[in-house]
Amino acid sequence: MKLSKLNGTGRAALLAGVLASALLASCGGGQQVQKFVPTRVIAFGDETSVIKADGSKYTVNALAGGSTTTIDCSSNPIWVQSVAAAYGFVFPECQGTSAVDPVSRNFSTVGAQVADLSTQIDQLLASGGFAPGDLVTVLVGANDVITQFGQYPAVGEGQLAANLDAAGVEVANQVNRIAGLGAKVLISTIPDVGLMPYAGDRSVGSTNGSPALLSRLSTRFNDALLAHLLNDGHKIGLIQADEYFTAIDRGTQAGTGSYVNSTLGACQASAPLPKCTTNTLVADAVGAVWLWADDRHLGPTGQAALGSLALTRAQNNPF
Repeated sequence: MKLSKLNGTGRAALLAGVLASALLASCGGGQQVQKFVPTRVIAFGDETSVIKADGSKYTVNALAGGSTTTIDCSSNPIWVQSVAAAYGFVFPECQGTSAVDPVSRNFSTVGAQVADLSTQIDQLLASGGFAPGDLVTVLVGANDVITQFGQYPAVGEGQLAANLDAAGVEVANQVNRIAGLGAKVLISTIPDVGLMPYAGDRSVGSTNGSPALLSRLSTRFNDALLAHLLNDGHKIGLIQADEYFTAIDRGTQAGTGSYVNSTLGACQASAPLPKCTTNTLVADAVGAVWLWADDRHLGPTGQAALGSLALTRAQNNPF
C-alpha cells in the first residue's frame, strides 16, 4: 500500500503504519519478537553520506590529537557512521580503524542527485547484491532542489515543482525496489533547503535570497517521496529530517536549545568542504554549536542528531 495523502497527513499515515506493524509484531501469541540486528550497513546518497578515501567528510572534520592537518575520521562521525558504529561496523574509507576488510559499504557520491541513486544501487547489485541482514540508508534530493532552483526564473515555479515531484517519486521507487530485494531501508527526507545558509538572508523584509521558494520546492520533493513509499514498517523506516531541523532552526532563532547559530556556515571560506577542520572555523564558531558547516552541509552536531534519529528509527521499526 502506498500513501495517498501529503504533508502532515501523509507522514502520520506512514508512521501509523509503522506503529501498527510494531504492535502486531509484539502480539504473536506469546512468542518473543527478535529485534533486527544487521549484518552490514550500506549507504546510498549524496555527499551528506560520503567518506572520502583520506577519511575526510563533508562536515567539520576532527583532527588527530596534537595535529593541525591529520584528520581523525572516527571523530565527528557523519550520520551513516553513527548508525554503523551502533552495530559494531565501520566503513572501509575511514582510516585508522582496527577492522580488517570491513563488511559495510558506502556508495554515496559527491554531488549526487536523484538520477544517480539507481546507478549506486546497480553498483551494489553488480558486486553481489543485497542480503536479508542489510540495513540500507538513503538520503538524496537536496542537490536536485538546488539545481532546479538555479533555473528560476527562466523556468517557472510550477515546472520546477513538477520536476521535483518526479524526483521524489523516483527516490520512493528506488527505496521500494531495495525493500523488494530483501534489505531493510532507512530513508530520510531532505532538510528544508530554504532554511540552509544557501537560501540567503531570512530576516523579515529581506530580498537577499529566496528562502520561501526553496522551502516550497523542498516540501514538494519530500511530499512526493512520502506519498509513494510503501507503507510497510517491516521493510522501510522513515527519518523526518526536515521536521527535526526545522524545529532546531525555530528554537535557535528563539534563543532556546543548544545551538548558537542556524543561519551561517561554521567553516572559513578558505577551507571549503571537505577541507574544513576544527582548526579552520570562523571565529564565532570556535567552541560554539553551529548547525551548518557551510551553506548546505550539516556540521558535526547536526550530523550526530541525524544519526541519532536514524538509529532510533532502526531500533524501533518492526524490522
